[in-house]
Amino acid sequence: MTETRFDLSTVFATVARAVPDQEVLVWRDRRFTYRLLDARIDGVAHYFASRGLGCHTPRSALANHESGQDHVGLYLRNGNEYLESMVAGCRARVAPFNVNYRYVGEELAYLLADAGARGLVYHEEFAPQVAAIRDRLPGLEVLIQVADGSGNALLPGAVDYESIVPTPAPATPLPQPSGDDVYLLYTGGTTGMPKGVLWRQHDVFIAAMGGTPFGTDQPYRSYEEIANAARAAAGGIKLMMTAPFMHGAAQWSTFHIVNGGGKIVLPDDVHRLDWAGVLATVAREQVISIPVVGDAMARPMLDELETGKYDLSCLAAVNNGGAPLTPTVRKRLLSALPHVLLLDAVGSSETGIQMNHVSTAGAEAETAVFQPDDATIVVDELRERELRPGEGQGWLASKGRIPLGYLGDARKTAESFPVLNGQRYSVPGDKAVRLADGRIRLLGRDGVTINSGGEKIFAEEVERAVAAHPDVRDVVVVGRPSPKWGSEVVAVVQLAESADVSDGELLEECGRHVARYKVPKAIVRCPEVLRSPSGKADYRWAREQACAGQERKPDAPRHRVVHE
Repeated sequence: MTETRFDLSTVFATVARAVPDQEVLVWRDRRFTYRLLDARIDGVAHYFASRGLGCHTPRSALANHESGQDHVGLYLRNGNEYLESMVAGCRARVAPFNVNYRYVGEELAYLLADAGARGLVYHEEFAPQVAAIRDRLPGLEVLIQVADGSGNALLPGAVDYESIVPTPAPATPLPQPSGDDVYLLYTGGTTGMPKGVLWRQHDVFIAAMGGTPFGTDQPYRSYEEIANAARAAAGGIKLMMTAPFMHGAAQWSTFHIVNGGGKIVLPDDVHRLDWAGVLATVAREQVISIPVVGDAMARPMLDELETGKYDLSCLAAVNNGGAPLTPTVRKRLLSALPHVLLLDAVGSSETGIQMNHVSTAGAEAETAVFQPDDATIVVDELRERELRPGEGQGWLASKGRIPLGYLGDARKTAESFPVLNGQRYSVPGDKAVRLADGRIRLLGRDGVTINSGGEKIFAEEVERAVAAHPDVRDVVVVGRPSPKWGSEVVAVVQLAESADVSDGELLEECGRHVARYKVPKAIVRCPEVLRSPSGKADYRWAREQACAGQERKPDAPRHRVVHE
């Protein structure tokens, strides 16, 4: 039997044909069925094709760091237009890619130039940013502006998004999408410049986007199986999408829901995460699952949840990814929602979903320790072989269905996707330990490792230790120059409102969880820890705060604050 090569457009169209009248997206007063959204996707795909966008070089003629398709940026907040444009791009054999809507000026120009963007779909509020850099991007030919009430006029040459939705089918039918077509996902750039990760759509669908149903290691074998699964799910899972679609995990979660004919519910407010509004919508729409990104998102959710205003008996799962939950927050969450499953997942743009574990009330999983699947391993420090259980520390890696490489970067592609004994691996830069029982302990990103006094200290491990104090609302740990240590560990901390705690008390709690040499040499307090819209730590910002903050001893005045 010939293997089905899945592409994302056909996956969506398959489910739309199977369950046309089920709702796929709810946002504010807008309710979209699969039939309606698929029809709108068709129109946008037709417009892309009418502008000459598509695939120009087959995959077989390209190196792993090359793309043979035109690229269209999605410079959008959450809304139906994001999902429509993303799938429409795939339908027209265009490679859509995510644009961080916090980027302005140099960052935005860099990203669009690096991607070689020929088109951009952007919200009206971002029109001034687009206008400011447009002359520096001669290849940017197609501008599509999504109205949002912000009052900015259409840019010269741009078209209104709703005007292209009815675009009829061209005289020449759209080209048939392929499982070898590109899925392009840019990394967040919080530890360096963002990089475009190139996947085959078939591979990312199986590795990260629900092509392997939850609870099994067997991927779907055909589109018919997907259609049958969508019908059998009888409405599927309702998920509250708290993360922005520009984050890879949000796109992956969306397709997990779509494959089962489920529903994505968006918060009314897409400019900030208003947990009161989110939880009210969860109760109203009888949402089953909520994703969070570590303590930074879970703590404010719990603050609102613990007011007792909401009936969340509908909720079955809280899904955590992107950053570990500390034991303190995990226990608090399972106490507030004793009936839910708490699912922790590990993955990255370069690996897909690698590992997960499940916690329930009274049976919490160990923080940052996971049972890997067959494709997730640890390779040695030299990236020459896989480590066996009990062999210790190395690099977290994946094999099998992994990305092709980094767009336009042959050197980085060879470095991060090495070939060992004839097999390609993805080794994106996370350190991990292969334990004697075969499980894997995740240590953290090598890019935020601090070399202090000859010792390697993993920032994420120290963050978990500092966050164990109940008065810590959020924390990011970084290194800053030190004449004594070379680099010293500094915790940039946001405390809970009205907290009355000294630096010494914070460091004492940290010392209960990590070796003394890992305990921060200084605490820098700030009114709010800056994170990406997806909840990931912004280490560049944190280093600026750490370097700006005056070094002081643990018993310094307890209310000193360094402002942004």
